[in-house]
Amino acid sequence: MTLLIGIDDTDNRWSKGTGHRARQMGLKLMNAGLADLFCITRHQLLVDKRIPFTSHNSSACLLVNAKADKEEIIIFCRKYLKRAGAFFSDVGLCVAEYEKVHENVVKWGNDAKKIILTKEQAHSLATSEGIHLEGLTGKKIGVIGSLAAVGLRKEGNDGRVLWLNQLRELRGVHLAGELKKITRIESIISMEGTPVEDHENIDLGEWCRPMMKNNKITLITQEDTNNGKCKWKVAPKEHIKSITE
Repeated sequence: MTLLIGIDDTDNRWSKGTGHRARQMGLKLMNAGLADLFCITRHQLLVDKRIPFTSHNSSACLLVNAKADKEEIIIFCRKYLKRAGAFFSDVGLCVAEYEKVHENVVKWGNDAKKIILTKEQAHSLATSEGIHLEGLTGKKIGVIGSLAAVGLRKEGNDGRVLWLNQLRELRGVHLAGELKKITRIESIISMEGTPVEDHENIDLGEWCRPMMKNNKITLITQEDTNNGKCKWKVAPKEHIKSITE
C-alpha cells in the first residue's frame, strides 16, 4: 500500500524547519520497519500577512510504501511529531492512501497556494474524502498545509524534492543513467526541456534538488560550457527555487 503523509507547521523561528523533521520522520519509519521511504517533497503555499507561518509557509509530503498497517503508521507519526514539534508550533498530520486521493484534495492543494483557507474547511474535506487528518499541537492550523501537501504531491506538478536515496550524499560527476538507478530520479532534462541521455555525464555540484514535473521526479540541468569532459551540470539553485516556490 502506497501512502502519502503530509506534515506542516512543525517549527518555530529558532528550530530546524518542517523539511528537516520530514526527513527525520521518514528515516525513523524505515528504521522501525514500518515503511520504505520513496521520496519527500516540499510544497510552497500562499504567503500572506494574514496567515501565520514561520518563514516560508511550506509543507512537506512523504511518499512511502507501507510495510505495516496504516493505523500503526499514523500512531508512529503522531508520536514522533508530538515529541519533535517545536514549542509554539501548530503541527498538522495527514495520511492518505495514494489511490484514494482524488480531485477535490488536489484542488485544495492548489487553492492553498492562492487563497486563505481554514482548518474547519480542511477537516470537512478530509472527512468527506475519507482521509486521516489531525492537528497535534498549538492552534492545530497545520492541518491546512498538511492536507495541501498530500493533494499537491498526488497531482505531481508541484514542489521540489527534499529527500531521495543518497541524494544529499552524492557529489561530483555521475552518468545520468547511474544517477537514476541510485536515487530513483525518473527524468533528467535541460532547462529548455531537452532530455539528457543516460550515457551523458552530469556534475551534481553542491545543491542538487529535483522537482516534480508531469508526475515524475525530474532533475533540471544546464549545459556546462566550461567543462570539456562533462556536458551537463545541475541548474542553478536560484532557478530551481524560482520555479518551485
